[in-house]
Amino acid sequence: MREPAPQTIYLKDYTAFGYTVEDVHLTFKLSPTATRVLSRIRFAPNPKATDKTFFLHGEQLDLKWAKINGADIAPNLTPEGLTADVPDGPFTFEAEVEISPQTNTALEGLYMSRGMYCTQCEAEGFRKITYYPDRPDVMTTFTVRVEGPHPVLLSNGNPTSSGTHFAEWHDPWPKPAYLFALVAGELIAHPDRFTTMSGKDVELNIYVRAGDEDKCAFGMEALKKSMIWDEKVYGREYDLDIFNIVAVDDFNMGAMENKGLNVFNSSCVLASPETSTDANFERIEAIIAHEYFHNWTGNRITCRDWFQLCLKEGLTVYRDSQFTSDIRSASVKRISDVIDLRGRQFAEDGGPLAHPVRPDSFMEINNFYTATVYEKGAEVIGMLKTLVGDDAYAMAVDLYFERHDGDAATIEDWLQVFEDVTGRNLKRFKRWYTSAGTPRLRVKESYKNGRYKLTFRQETLPTPGQPQKKPRVIPIAVGLLNAKGDEIAPTQILEMTKRQQSFKWEGLNEQPTPSILRGFSAPVILERETNDTERAFLLAHDTDPFNRWEAGRELAKSTLLAMIEDGAAPNAGYLDGMLAVLRDDSLDPATRALMLGLPSQSDLTQILADKGVNPDPQEIYDAVQTLKLSMAQHMQDTLPRIYAACQVTGPYSPETEPAGKRALANAVLALGSRLDGGKAAQEQYDAADNMTQQLSALACLLQENVGETALAKFYEQWKHDRLVMDKWFGLQVSCAAPEDTATTAETLTSHADFDHKNPNRFRATLGALAMRHAGFHHISGRGYTLLADWLITLDPINPQTTARMCSAFQTWKRYDEARQNMMLAEIDRILSQPNLSRDTTEMLTRIRTA
Repeated sequence: MREPAPQTIYLKDYTAFGYTVEDVHLTFKLSPTATRVLSRIRFAPNPKATDKTFFLHGEQLDLKWAKINGADIAPNLTPEGLTADVPDGPFTFEAEVEISPQTNTALEGLYMSRGMYCTQCEAEGFRKITYYPDRPDVMTTFTVRVEGPHPVLLSNGNPTSSGTHFAEWHDPWPKPAYLFALVAGELIAHPDRFTTMSGKDVELNIYVRAGDEDKCAFGMEALKKSMIWDEKVYGREYDLDIFNIVAVDDFNMGAMENKGLNVFNSSCVLASPETSTDANFERIEAIIAHEYFHNWTGNRITCRDWFQLCLKEGLTVYRDSQFTSDIRSASVKRISDVIDLRGRQFAEDGGPLAHPVRPDSFMEINNFYTATVYEKGAEVIGMLKTLVGDDAYAMAVDLYFERHDGDAATIEDWLQVFEDVTGRNLKRFKRWYTSAGTPRLRVKESYKNGRYKLTFRQETLPTPGQPQKKPRVIPIAVGLLNAKGDEIAPTQILEMTKRQQSFKWEGLNEQPTPSILRGFSAPVILERETNDTERAFLLAHDTDPFNRWEAGRELAKSTLLAMIEDGAAPNAGYLDGMLAVLRDDSLDPATRALMLGLPSQSDLTQILADKGVNPDPQEIYDAVQTLKLSMAQHMQDTLPRIYAACQVTGPYSPETEPAGKRALANAVLALGSRLDGGKAAQEQYDAADNMTQQLSALACLLQENVGETALAKFYEQWKHDRLVMDKWFGLQVSCAAPEDTATTAETLTSHADFDHKNPNRFRATLGALAMRHAGFHHISGRGYTLLADWLITLDPINPQTTARMCSAFQTWKRYDEARQNMMLAEIDRILSQPNLSRDTTEMLTRIRTA
């Protein structure tokens, strides 16, 4: 039988827990299949609560005994937890439970990863460790004793005592259970120290398995950069004596911000020039910063309930984006963020999984760790900062830290500090948190007698559960250019508050060309009648880096759509514009590399679907390949010069300048390989002394169907390195021809090194299949069937990863009837499985019925 249907939980039904927790003492007696957890928890009636029911969450626990004030009790047990009669005043609850970390394949709660004990408690994993009010608004101090025959025994907070086979830890800062962490195993520390701005000495460690010691230095430097930046920009100082990071191979997420003991997916902290690409280095730097920044925006101030998840995640994503912009290229970071936002979050907003940044209901909270909560949540913070200004933003955030330190807060608390600082009414702005969907911003313009007018109209299409949408506050950054490309009106922020609104400029000598939504000042879809001539003009002259890139992207879309719909030849204006970009040495290499990129095939599919055209993934793929070949031919005289100019000599460095040069060199190599059959790529592969150059060259060889020998050599060279092998699996699927994609993925799932229980390996292989647009959506339907087969296999083992991978089917309505029917058949096949998890059931039901 399937699990009982999950109940829908509503924000409006929130009530405070009936009891406060004064403190918690936990003792862990570690054993792979029979870990004993002893808890001693002091409770007191909560004067703010109306419901005094004493209920403690607990799942998959073997209760040995329980006591209240030292007397044995026989609590009422259910699969969700326990209830008991309790005294009217303060009391102490004690219990002992037994759990089996070794058989916990869901990687939630306390589990084992290749002999190492580790935890993942966000969102609701602590209830699989012991009986407790597992909700974020219950905050208290934890004292933990860990017993086991392991050289490293870690938990949150500061170490207080240790000896043979035990260690004790105390976290003085109140925290919810989801921030609890424990790690034990055979680990090696990469140590360092940091002195805070007030002179406090902090011990730093990155713990890894033997053999990974040489991959910690970059992560440690990223941590120290983050600590310095947070002191300088936000005035936030670290508050414990020690900060530990642990690299774990089997982890459902990227990393977790547990107080003082951050647990990281190995792929998000381990780095070396030989095994990691430039993109890996930048991602590691950002994730380390993100988790460290949570120490204040998430830990010291947490969220009252899981509906407020964006309170900590949106703000912290915004902070880590600021960090990366400050230490790397701000324009490149902004463009990259928007590419990701449009690719993932806009798809959520436009499909059956659409939900507000702060949802008003959920069945399984794990399904709401989404791009909408994280990335769109960050965009909302950015808009707020744009509207109130830098100074007011800084004052409001300071007030937030002062007012809510130690609180479990809400979005209302967050917005209130901005209202108090600025005097603004943010009721209408709050709609960004409560309304789903991406607003469409339609623009019309007029010019007469020196007066130029832009009229904007906003509309947000219906989303599941929200058929009607009220207008939102939209900050629109606009600049004006004259016919020579000179900026005649610098960037100003137009604050749109109504469904339709006009803005005027006076005293202009000619009709200007507008540069609208500079810096992508709001996460909207801009709709404006324009033409390729204007796009080419903005590509050549716009003074805003984002909008210059955007003009090139729009010109590419126009070119590809004409090729797909009308069989047109590649647009000569686009080819000339890209050649000019390639030759423009005033642009940094990383920006040029981004500008040479083409719109995703998924983006093109959505554009065609919006026009009422049934998109053919194969036709889209063919058009993209044709345009890339035309670009290579048009640029063939310039490609060798740029490639040579971007060669980096000397020791490898992941810093911005050399990484940007490698990015442009490899973009040029990919184009040139279409002309020389991979000759230059083979030379680069043979000479490569770092993973960026080696992997880029291998991708070029595979795309030209001449990479078989290099692929085999790559395997022999790196078969001992699990993270590099993830790249080996994913690259083969990503580079396969559409008709071969499913076969390639299926063959790899039979490889001896494929382990579907490891989330990284599963995502590298099956995730690459789902993202290979024309391959996954091949008319044979084999991609749909293969993914469904493996989701059925994985769901009983790891529901979280399974549910997140189900999003591959969320765009089923875009396609022709044959593909729709095949996808629906696979969705229904998965839903028909006995004992399907709540996570997967909710995701596929939402996808299927919306």
